[in-house]
Amino acid sequence: QVQLVESGGGLVQAGGSRRLSCAPSGNIFRIGTMGWHRQAPGKQRELVAVTTGGGSTNYADSVKGRFTISRDNAKNTVYLQMNSLNPEDTAVYYCNADGLTMKGGVFNSWGQGTQVTVSS
Repeated sequence: QVQLVESGGGLVQAGGSRRLSCAPSGNIFRIGTMGWHRQAPGKQRELVAVTTGGGSTNYADSVKGRFTISRDNAKNTVYLQMNSLNPEDTAVYYCNADGLTMKGGVFNSWGQGTQVTVSS
C-alpha cells in the first residue's frame, strides 16, 4: 500500500507564499503522474496542478502564473510553490499520485490533506 504525506500547509496573509510538499511511502517501483487538488468549504474538489512522469505540467486557470508544481524524482516528492495567494485559495490541499508497486500492482493514492488558509 502506498501512502502520501503532505506538509507545508498553514495560515498565510494575502499576497504571501507557501510551499507544499508531498512524499509517498511504500513499496514503489515507479511513480507516474503526481498532482495537487484542493477542496474549499462547500465546493467540490478541483484539480490545481499536475505533473506527469515525463515532466509535462498542467494547471487550473485560476492558479496559472502564481503556482508552480515540481517534482524530485530521486525522492519521489512533489512540491507546489504557491505565490500571490489570495483568500480564494483557502482550501484543503490534497496530493495524488499513481504508479506501479514493487509487486507489479498499480496504485492511485491520496494524501490526508493539508489546510491552507489565506487571510485578507
